[in-house]
Amino acid sequence: MGALLQVKNAGIQFGGLKAVSGFNMELNQGELVGLIGPNGAGKTTSFNLLTGVYVPTEGDILFDEKRLNGLAPYQVTRNGISRTFQNIRLFSELSVLDNVKVAYHSLAKHSILSSIFRLPSHFSEEKVMEEKSLEFLKIFQLDRYKDEKAKNLPYGQQRRLEIARALAASPKLLLLDEPAAGMNPQETHELMELIAFIRKQFNLTILLIEHDMALVMGICERIYVLDHGQLIAAGTPDEIRNHPKVIEAYLGEEVSSDNA
Repeated sequence: MGALLQVKNAGIQFGGLKAVSGFNMELNQGELVGLIGPNGAGKTTSFNLLTGVYVPTEGDILFDEKRLNGLAPYQVTRNGISRTFQNIRLFSELSVLDNVKVAYHSLAKHSILSSIFRLPSHFSEEKVMEEKSLEFLKIFQLDRYKDEKAKNLPYGQQRRLEIARALAASPKLLLLDEPAAGMNPQETHELMELIAFIRKQFNLTILLIEHDMALVMGICERIYVLDHGQLIAAGTPDEIRNHPKVIEAYLGEEVSSDNA
């Protein structure tokens, strides 16, 4: 079997600025991989390329042997890729339950006419969506908040809800954009356990952007490193931890091979 995700010399240019260039990556089924780099390195831009927010101006993105270039975000989701965002993007005025149901609606099979005329197919599918959404909330220990507005949840619980919503779209690949941002050490530890759990429970492949190096080094099997839109290193946590170019990118100083 080939890789689940293949990124081949992908990049994007805004005017005369190359935000990401010559980006190569492969993810195999079931892997948990990290994408790291200093601020402004191009990490979130790369996520936007993978999810259809941006269209690559160079290279190819293949997922499950299908070319994603030019697909809209909803089409990428239907092909099996879900994501969370660096800044939590929930429907703050909707209930916790409705936030998860939104993801199921993107996969709904009943027609617009059946919804307008309130046909039996509409109600039967809505019932299934609600039942499945409640199951997800129980898995994430959010069921007691099901009728609360999303904006009223504590920060850590909002992160859990965003991940639950992403998983409700039944992805094969989950992209997590700085899920530990704004969390205290206890919440970060719980997040590490949650990521390990959902990977096993849902048989997922996960790509993770994160600045918390303890989290990245603790759960990722392989790591890619970007700097100024260019891939500068790829390897295991131990290889990345001691890589001269990675140390230079983070510390702003060259490391001789004698000290590497």
